[in-house]
Amino acid sequence: MAKTKRTRVNKARPGNSVRNSRRASVLRTYKVYINGKFPRTESGRSYEVAQTDDAAPIRACRCSKKDFRESVNAARSAFTGWSTAGAYLRGQIIYRIAEMLEGRREQFISELCANGTTQRRAATEMDAALDLLVNYAGWADKFQQVFSSVNPVNSSHFNFSVCEPTGVVSIIAPHNDGLFGLVANLAPVIVGGNTSVVLASESQPLCAVTLAEVLHSSDVPAGVVNILTGLEDELVSHFASHMDVNAVVYCGDDPSRIKLIQLEAARNVKRVVIRPNSQARQQPNPYFILDTQEIKTTWHPIGC
Repeated sequence: MAKTKRTRVNKARPGNSVRNSRRASVLRTYKVYINGKFPRTESGRSYEVAQTDDAAPIRACRCSKKDFRESVNAARSAFTGWSTAGAYLRGQIIYRIAEMLEGRREQFISELCANGTTQRRAATEMDAALDLLVNYAGWADKFQQVFSSVNPVNSSHFNFSVCEPTGVVSIIAPHNDGLFGLVANLAPVIVGGNTSVVLASESQPLCAVTLAEVLHSSDVPAGVVNILTGLEDELVSHFASHMDVNAVVYCGDDPSRIKLIQLEAARNVKRVVIRPNSQARQQPNPYFILDTQEIKTTWHPIGC
């Protein structure tokens, strides 16, 4: 009688991987950052982010007017607590951001490279962003001394001028800058006690979303920084016209867009700060803090 040849079958045990198995990589979902959370845009829309390599396409949320409105509400709610926090505390929190940013250095560099930057330039940009945050952290409890004053008056009064935060600031980040330009314009706003709504670079939003993750796991209170992604043409008018925004910072050179922002901002006489591309990526400058400060003057009688 012929013997039956038995074939041995190797069964995979639970918890063990099967050899030579292939699995699909987990693609990252880039969401927005509103009020300390990572929701998807309410519109459900997204757009494809251009990359230089052959990796799977990346999509970012295409935010709407409603997303911006919710961000402004969050920033307004957070303003009282953040503006009254001690200057030294704000400096320590911003320094903590720099610490955590450095801990994710390789991730930021890889994302900068994915957007077309060389490895060397990405490392240089990362170092510049870290140095900038540390510099502004040091200015947190010093800019008041530089820009405040005691004014001589010809009457029996003391006359003091001091800096106070403007309020909610909307920021349209540099279009062709993923990290340094964003940090260079966000840091002076929050150092001065303002809260913010940021529109990340349309073409290079990856680092902005990763920065939101850093902010979320640091000591920055929810609502102080809100980061949106989307099309600048679609959102710029909302950033300039919203009646509960006190100042708008635009980083760009488009004359028609600058005119639109100035006209829309006139509705509630909000402050407009225009930083051309040549200025948007400048090194730390305490006058950038002053751009979103209001000078309050107090008169106090003497000898009464």
